[in-house]
Amino acid sequence: MKSQDDDGKMSETVVVPIDECNPVINNTDSSVMKSQDDDGNMSETVVVPISECNPVINNTDIEMGNNSNYDGKNMALFEEEMDSNPMVSSLLYKLVNVSEGAEEHKDTDEDKGHKKNIVKSPQMGTFMGVYLPCLQNILGVMLFLRLPWIVGTAGIIHSLAIVCMCCLCTFLTTISMSAIATNGVVPAGGSYYMISRSLGPEFGGAVGLCFYLATTFGGSLSILGSIEVLLTYIIPKAAIFDALLNNMRIYGTCSLTLMALVTFIGVRYVNKLALVFLACVMVSILSIFAGAIKSAFQPPDFPVCLLGNRTLQNHNFDKCLKTAIINNVTVTTELWNLFCSGPELNAACDEYFHVNEVTTLQGIPGLTSGAISDNMWPNYGPLHMLIERRLVPSNPVNDNSKDIYKPYVVSDITTYFTLLVGIYFPSVTGITAGSNRSGDLKDAQKSIPIGTLLAVGTTSCIYLLCVVLFSSCIEGVVLRDKFGDSVKKNLVIATLSWPSPWVIVIGSFFASCGAALQNLIGAPRLLQAIARDGIIPFLQVFGHGKANGEPTWALLLTAGICEIGILIASVDAVAPILAMFTLICYLFVNLACALQTLLRTPNWRPRFKYYHWALSFLGMSLCLAIMFMSSWSYAIIAMVVAGFIYKYIEYRGAEKEWGDGIRSLSLNAAHYALICLEESPPHIKNWRPQMLVLLNLDSELSVKHPRLLSFTSQLKAGKGLTIVGSVLKGSYLKKETEAKKAEQNVKTCIKAEHTKGFCHVVVSSNLRDGFSLLIQSAGLGGMKHNSVLMAWPATWKQPNHSQSWKNFIETVRETTVAHQALLVAKNVDNFPTNQDRLGEGTIDVWWVVHDGGMLMLLPFLLRQHKVWRKCKMRVFTVAQMEDNSEQMKKDLQMFLYHLRLEAEVEVMEMHDNDISAFTYEKTLEMEQRSQMLKKMQLSRAERGREAQWIHDRNIAPQSSRHDKAKTTPELVHMTWTKDKSERPRHRESNASVPVSELFNHKPNQKNVRRMHTAVKLNQVVVNKSQGAHLVLLNMPGPPKDKEGDANYMEFLEVLLEGLNRVLLVRGGGREVITIYS
Repeated sequence: MKSQDDDGKMSETVVVPIDECNPVINNTDSSVMKSQDDDGNMSETVVVPISECNPVINNTDIEMGNNSNYDGKNMALFEEEMDSNPMVSSLLYKLVNVSEGAEEHKDTDEDKGHKKNIVKSPQMGTFMGVYLPCLQNILGVMLFLRLPWIVGTAGIIHSLAIVCMCCLCTFLTTISMSAIATNGVVPAGGSYYMISRSLGPEFGGAVGLCFYLATTFGGSLSILGSIEVLLTYIIPKAAIFDALLNNMRIYGTCSLTLMALVTFIGVRYVNKLALVFLACVMVSILSIFAGAIKSAFQPPDFPVCLLGNRTLQNHNFDKCLKTAIINNVTVTTELWNLFCSGPELNAACDEYFHVNEVTTLQGIPGLTSGAISDNMWPNYGPLHMLIERRLVPSNPVNDNSKDIYKPYVVSDITTYFTLLVGIYFPSVTGITAGSNRSGDLKDAQKSIPIGTLLAVGTTSCIYLLCVVLFSSCIEGVVLRDKFGDSVKKNLVIATLSWPSPWVIVIGSFFASCGAALQNLIGAPRLLQAIARDGIIPFLQVFGHGKANGEPTWALLLTAGICEIGILIASVDAVAPILAMFTLICYLFVNLACALQTLLRTPNWRPRFKYYHWALSFLGMSLCLAIMFMSSWSYAIIAMVVAGFIYKYIEYRGAEKEWGDGIRSLSLNAAHYALICLEESPPHIKNWRPQMLVLLNLDSELSVKHPRLLSFTSQLKAGKGLTIVGSVLKGSYLKKETEAKKAEQNVKTCIKAEHTKGFCHVVVSSNLRDGFSLLIQSAGLGGMKHNSVLMAWPATWKQPNHSQSWKNFIETVRETTVAHQALLVAKNVDNFPTNQDRLGEGTIDVWWVVHDGGMLMLLPFLLRQHKVWRKCKMRVFTVAQMEDNSEQMKKDLQMFLYHLRLEAEVEVMEMHDNDISAFTYEKTLEMEQRSQMLKKMQLSRAERGREAQWIHDRNIAPQSSRHDKAKTTPELVHMTWTKDKSERPRHRESNASVPVSELFNHKPNQKNVRRMHTAVKLNQVVVNKSQGAHLVLLNMPGPPKDKEGDANYMEFLEVLLEGLNRVLLVRGGGREVITIYS
């Protein structure tokens, strides 16, 4: 009922009994009405808004953001989740509409002033929706134009083998397709949709485009067939050129233009004429069977003229005689003039014509004539082979060079078994017509298997029966006459029909035209479905069309490709192309079914139960065998085209996740491989760096050092495992959104740097624990990282970044404990990108200590990449006083020779010189700074001031510094704020600490020795490798006593000073390179 509120707005309510509506809603928004029925019983009804009694409408309100409708109802417990989890009633309503393929159309109701949705349910059943469309697509031009010729050329034995093999292939494919089609709803796209959702977008796009090409070339084949019928059998005088091929090109192009225009203007009319075209096919087939039965007792009269055992073209003469007696006078005939130089009886004639007699043979001897025995065996031969009858006697001649210029019936192509397979196979295609109409079926999961299998069974029986009837009723020389030259240019199959040959001629013409129109309708829609999926970027323009959705641009492309087939101008040449692309599609339908069955994915629950993976594999093998049997060159081209499309989609296509079988196969293969890897560690010969890359993020959650990822890709070249990890500080419950954003930013950076790997961002209470967690747990099973790559903490000296070097040292210690190699890149922002190409230079390896051969392996891996390819490798090692430098060099050269590494070798001698004053000063500066920061608990600002004071003091002249320390020690004191003095437990002894006391101690001798090593080694490295593109250097281990951590950082800083690109390498405790094979 309608009502008007105070504001004048109309609202609609429904009156229902109070016990039929939700009792909870009878509170505030409803009113109770009492009424009395005819029996005097009182009943109560509640007047509520119409949206409150319909759960589907309620869910619509929720989807629009109106959550208030659930307040106070008995679904209130779940009201906060209604946005993401709709009510079951709404879900079922939507699923029913999807499964039924419902389409909503809005009609305007002018009287009521509002729009009403009318749902049009599909009404097509198995017979009209699947069976008849499949029959129309399977039975086509090849049945009328080429099947008799195939039977005559191959013989009944080979013909039955060809038909059985092709029909078995489509039958097995139908079983697989039925299983896939009944495993869920199949909307527009047909085979493309089934394959893409089963095997993934790469295979789906490749096979979908191949199926599109097959459909397009199917249109070319049908148009060429219709033109052949028109120009050869209906209106031969319409030919413009003497050559048939040129005529077919001209008329075929005109027909294509006309059909494309019809398709563009009136698709619905073409669809309505589909039954008319199918009726033409069925009437033609019935006329063949009727003619075969009639030939058993009254064969049709189609005489064939033979010269010796050679068949003659009899459309240029009326009488099969050399001479005729007219009024008791012997005169020559038209046949005489074709072989002799003139009409005179003494004219010079062809030698074969002179020594052989002319005989007449009945072309259609009838069903009971025994012709089947003569047509039992094949008659393959080369191009221009004469069509001869075996049992007729013939006198051979020596010179046969001019036979091709005589009116003999000859073969126009070289024939062999596999060629006939390729020509015949298009006759059995079209089994996907039913699945393409799944949205229009009442019960698609029942109709598709039954209708398609019945259609395949029916057409297979028709083809097998036609093979037997043709070989039983028609003479062999007539069957091998492709264009009917021996029967006065009649269509061979038409000679058998009843009541008239024109029934088949006209029927085959309209059947070919109908099939061409159907292909021109189906191919653009298939291309449109592929384009709208967005898996191939450059095809997206073909997803658009007219306002009503008609694929205009796709139709133009289809017509262009179809024109290519028409320019080929030969049914026999286009048929194998069509067969190749169709067979690829069928092959992957079988593969999809077999994979899904073997992998036993949970979603694989087809309603069609009569399938098996072995049948699918047999069908797949048959498809592959027929491809290479028909034409190995076409098969390779088709597979290359499909492979190119696959790789293009994989490289440039949109990312889609359709739960495909290839992904399931990958998961199963990965699981099996991980189980195998878990059993034992990799052998030294199989060892390669499996990287864990530790990244730092800035305040905007962007990667600080993207060059670290570039270096990873250069080092890995896409091989092995790469895990890119980062840590956010905080709680995961609060940082979950930021973690996802950070992970997306890292993935974007990974893609931009062309690095292949996985990304993992964790949230931890502090960065140190987070990186420790990644080092311990990253990876899965045997597929774990064995190396860690990180950037040098360049800001470690800054007071506000003191935690960075502590985290760095802890990471070094943890990788050592975990027996993982550690790579530290210093000045990583100066490393080359993947687009850079370094010129001739060197990668210098400073091999100080042996830690498993990591230093030797890394340059070799880097030089495999195009960035570092021109660089040469140099190996430096250090000799002490007691070492023999010359012998060390020879041994190192031999070692590199056995490692199969090309490198220059140099041994550097480091003598035990006295420790320089500079070394003492650097050590003293390091210890002073360390002790000051250790003893004084200063704020960040004060630490910075004191550090600056120490720096200024150390760079001042030594004498002035010494004098100042002697004269004014008492003047140097620390000042404290009131805030600090109020905490005596932390500052008891620091109220007045003279800084000079910190400088009056001797440096630790162990630190002095270490600093001496760092200084001396740095001098040698800088002297030799300052201009190198990259320097690889052994990384010393951190001290066991954590008290010296700050000193450790100073040692490394001094060691690397003055070098541009440095990679510190610390081995994982195992050998990674071997001299053995």
